[in-house]
Amino acid sequence: MISLAATVLQRFRESFTSEPTLYFSPGRINLIGEHVDYNDGFVMPAAIDKGIYYAVAANNNKELHFYSMDFDEWLTVAVADIKKMNNWKNYVLSVVNEFLLLGHDVKGFDCVFAGDIPRGSGMSSSAAVEGGLAFALNEMLDAGLNRVQLALLCQRAEHNFPHVNCGIMDQFANMMGRQDEVLLLDCKTMEHQYFPLQLQGYKIVLINSKVHHTLVSGEYNIRRQRCEEGLAILKNQLNIQSFRDITRVEDLMQYKSGMTEKVFNCCLYVIEEIARTKKAAAFLPQDNLIEFGKLMYATHEGLSKLYEVSCTELDFLVELAKKDSHVIGARMMGGGFGGCTINIVKEEAIPRFIETISKEYLQQFDIVAEAYVVATADGTRKLPVTP
Repeated sequence: MISLAATVLQRFRESFTSEPTLYFSPGRINLIGEHVDYNDGFVMPAAIDKGIYYAVAANNNKELHFYSMDFDEWLTVAVADIKKMNNWKNYVLSVVNEFLLLGHDVKGFDCVFAGDIPRGSGMSSSAAVEGGLAFALNEMLDAGLNRVQLALLCQRAEHNFPHVNCGIMDQFANMMGRQDEVLLLDCKTMEHQYFPLQLQGYKIVLINSKVHHTLVSGEYNIRRQRCEEGLAILKNQLNIQSFRDITRVEDLMQYKSGMTEKVFNCCLYVIEEIARTKKAAAFLPQDNLIEFGKLMYATHEGLSKLYEVSCTELDFLVELAKKDSHVIGARMMGGGFGGCTINIVKEEAIPRFIETISKEYLQQFDIVAEAYVVATADGTRKLPVTP
């Protein structure tokens, strides 16, 4: 079976005369620390072995030629005419725009890309699209940006044309991931450390609900606004700078009457999730997966009941996982309102787990779920090009 990387390379050679450079830009999972990256919290992501493959070559004619194999769409635009467009085009053009804003002379290039990350699955295909192109342009333009700077550039790119006011987690994991390790990232200071991921006979299984209930970017921004509203009150009352400065839920409770219920619930979730992520960081060096898994279940409960970014289908999948003794932790992952659940499952029980959960999900919702067994991987990188 021909690899996706080879398919992208072949399509480039069929479309252009120059010889490209090949790159892989991974998606990511997040074990714990959901929706706190834009609240100065701590997150625990890892790059994975699914992502976006890019073939890129300079053409020096001041035109950008993109072909998205996943959408089967072409885009040709002059460097001087770059502007906001729609769907996938916004993500690649916004990356180019960020290099222009930094003062780099983009000469023009040809590009073919395709991925094996299901869109809307919560594995951050957008950060993978941004990261692969940014890494390629950084080399092509000899821009000299390091990986952290590239992650920040990609975050700005997602804020700009696509108008998704995301935190730094996805882009950071995309650039900084390491195989067999997870990151503990302080989203306020960018300080980070790596922990070996010792799964001890378990594997990570993602179950894609195949639903996407609402415009995630709009709801995402609403949650962020609620957090900002609540934090403004707490800053004034408690003389703090961010949610991480609140170590006791009791400190929040005394100001509940001054907030709407939804604002209060968002604040409560963020404070509790930051605390859970710190606990999780202590359990990993102890190889205490059982307690780690309990924290994942607690995170899902908070995302569903307090932050309100889950949905009936995701809740159903997590409840099914809870009933399986071979699953030690499960929760929804990503922006929410659909996408995947992440499950830590005993390796020998994975086939039965997937079969059972798929059957019951189909019976309940008449939707065929998809399952992916994923492994951690290195961050965005250049790949060898075969003749």
